[in-house]
Amino acid sequence: MEAITFAGVLGAIFGSFLNVVVHRLPRHESVISPASHCPGCDTSVKPYDNIPILSWLLLRGHCRSCGEPISPRYPLVEAGTAALCVGAVIAHTSPAGIALSVALILIVVPAAVIDLEHRIIPNRITALGAVLALVLGTALDPAGEPGRLIAGVAAGGFLLIAALAYPGGMGMGDVKLAAVMGLFLGSAVAPAILLALLSGVLVGAVVIARKGAQAGRKTAIPFGPFLALGALVAVFFGQDIVQFYVNHFLH
Repeated sequence: MEAITFAGVLGAIFGSFLNVVVHRLPRHESVISPASHCPGCDTSVKPYDNIPILSWLLLRGHCRSCGEPISPRYPLVEAGTAALCVGAVIAHTSPAGIALSVALILIVVPAAVIDLEHRIIPNRITALGAVLALVLGTALDPAGEPGRLIAGVAAGGFLLIAALAYPGGMGMGDVKLAAVMGLFLGSAVAPAILLALLSGVLVGAVVIARKGAQAGRKTAIPFGPFLALGALVAVFFGQDIVQFYVNHFLH
């Protein structure tokens, strides 16, 4: 129970920092300085107004100084990150499994939100993800590192072929994120990519059905959130899916 509580609190704190990343990184601003401030009046946020989730609720979603609305994305990212980190601690028993899962969560959440808002996946996120995956994997599970390296190359290579074949469908940011997912997930990246593709096709079909074929095909739909969805499902069920496939279709 203590580990779950710790994961929830730490996840909410990480989520608060991820909101800073989501806001500043696409604007090419430092995520370290200056301290958190209101984008409307530029007033520094007091520590008691910077408590994840709780402060937004107490302030009713507005800046204390100027009354500028604060996007509900902030508490949603904080609560979602906290819940996902708790889930990772519950779903995994090994230090390697927990560390790799939590680190991947902290990579795909901002990548998905930034891609939704700006249609980009910053290189700084995927580069940091690759470094974290290699460091954590080598330190905590060196025996599994060759498999994760192969999975990273395979996942990135698969999406690279797709991006070259259909350049309007996805970008190099998606390719890099898929490779990073492989470095974290190993063989579980296969169902993650499959789910991303299926969910992307489904949403695309819905858009075409609502807007019509011509307008629907011209509607830009970022692929990063679908990759993030696949990654999160794989964090919790990826190895079970792989084992099910091996037991029922390869034996």
